[in-house]
Amino acid sequence: MPKSKNSKRRGGGKGQEAAAVPAPRTRNEDDESVADNWSTQSVLSDDTSWHGSDQGHNTEEDAEDTTEQENFEDRFMECLDSTLQKSAQSRLKALQGIQKALQKKYVAEFLLERKETVSDNLVKCLRKGKGEEQIVATSCLGLMAIQLGPEAESMFMSVQPVLSVLLTDNSSHYKVRGMCATTLAMMCLLCSDDLEKTKTAIKSFEDIFKLGYGKGENSPSVPPEMSWLMSQALSAWCLLLTVAPQYEVQTHINNHLGYLQDLLQSSDVDLRMAAGEAVALLYELARDSDEDFEHEEETSLCELLKQLATDSVKHRAKKDRRQQRSCFRDVQRYVVECENPSEVVKLGKENLLEICSWSQKRQYDSFCQILQTGTLVHMKANPILREMFDLGAPGQDEYSHTKSLSKAQRTFINAASFKARTKTRAKQRDKRAVTVNGY
Repeated sequence: MPKSKNSKRRGGGKGQEAAAVPAPRTRNEDDESVADNWSTQSVLSDDTSWHGSDQGHNTEEDAEDTTEQENFEDRFMECLDSTLQKSAQSRLKALQGIQKALQKKYVAEFLLERKETVSDNLVKCLRKGKGEEQIVATSCLGLMAIQLGPEAESMFMSVQPVLSVLLTDNSSHYKVRGMCATTLAMMCLLCSDDLEKTKTAIKSFEDIFKLGYGKGENSPSVPPEMSWLMSQALSAWCLLLTVAPQYEVQTHINNHLGYLQDLLQSSDVDLRMAAGEAVALLYELARDSDEDFEHEEETSLCELLKQLATDSVKHRAKKDRRQQRSCFRDVQRYVVECENPSEVVKLGKENLLEICSWSQKRQYDSFCQILQTGTLVHMKANPILREMFDLGAPGQDEYSHTKSLSKAQRTFINAASFKARTKTRAKQRDKRAVTVNGY
């Protein structure tokens, strides 16, 4: 299969890091590098190949599309077979091929017929491999969840115990545990309505980031590796809170909002920002049920947020200070002035996704973390993501009904729509919705 010579940079895309940092307030998903080991013909088909035949393709183009899909499937199955090889290096290369394929192309129908085989092979790599192999295999499971959604529930039931064991195993590499946290949260979000399993995952995440409570700044007992793992666990915890029932959310607000100030004083910038976004999310969820919500330690919290939003400590890297100030300016504005975050993601030349709540931001950032440079593809073609962000059916002009409105009007409509969808989803996930507090 010939390698493409036309893979080119279309801007300054920076993958996950660019998705996580709000400045300069506009994200362009077109600005991505698409160079990888897969041929452009088999993995990076152009947008028209997954929007149906209404584009007026002629017979020759349809034949090319069929060949392209066949090549993709053949290459995917080759990689899947290679995940069973004895050589760890061969298994890793095969897993990386599967990872890139699932990032670059939406192929739910193809995967649905093979989900048990794919998940079994990935679990074998998790159990047999170490380090990087486990990280990539776990990422592939997260990608399967994004591709299949509720259709992957049976896969989730078999994979969840393995991920939970790795997450809580102190002997596992911290990056493996961090990826397990991200993938486990994503699978709970998309593949399962089992509230008890979601509660178990939330408890596992809490047990990790609670290790930072009471430690204070520059504590030698929290090494950088553990700080990074705590930030991943905290972000995964926040993702599940975005769809949790209100009575569960209230319990977590009471248990954690005060203690999160300890993480805001961490020496690790990623953990500080994750804690700041968690504070904003908890305030947003609390204000959903009580518009006048105030925390008992709000005065000290607001003072700390102000310090972090204007931090100029010289021993911190300039890039870290810039990211931190940008993050905490948004957090401070929301906590103090109830001003929602406002961020625009470009999905092509004209279509936009306007992120106007902390719940929506947490969900989008989590998808970016797993999809990386394939985020644009899935935002265009994946009906699960399009429904979650109210983008309409694949191929539909997302904002045709609101283009004539002002930005403030669109933001208000999007925020109200997102809140309604989130509440509905939370109620559907709670099997006791009829009997517990009316939720």
